[in-house]
Amino acid sequence: MTDATDPRRARLYEELSAESRRYLASYVLFNQAVADHLGLHPTDVQALSLLTAEPEPLTVRQIADMTGLTTGSATRLVDRLERGGYVARRPDTRDRRRVLVTPVPERIARVTAVWDELGRTWQTLLDDHSEDELRAITRHMRRANELSRTQIQRLRALPKPE
Repeated sequence: MTDATDPRRARLYEELSAESRRYLASYVLFNQAVADHLGLHPTDVQALSLLTAEPEPLTVRQIADMTGLTTGSATRLVDRLERGGYVARRPDTRDRRRVLVTPVPERIARVTAVWDELGRTWQTLLDDHSEDELRAITRHMRRANELSRTQIQRLRALPKPE
């Protein structure tokens, strides 16, 4: 167990907090730049990222849950992506009452090409890390993602500040 009163550890947490805020802000701004470059809304870029990270197509409800959008907003998002040719709505063969949102590979390739080009540069940030360090970074990212989902749910349940 770590000693929360250790001043060196407290300084490290403070430094990590500041760097985390910078990182998150830079990522949001980076996402905006990618969206601007592609002529998309930043939320649309992230929705495509989430859709293509999943092994199966998603329903609009699942997209709403993943993004925190209302089902109405998620429907409008899917409408925009469908108009742009990035996704298609398909009937669920297992449940005919449901419609699945499926990425259109040819159109997604446009986004992927931008991510791949930029990703090669981002990859160099990781080149000097050992496999153990890469596993630690991956573990941290996974846990941060899980915590973010929990914190989002918590925030949405709280009353809005006045």
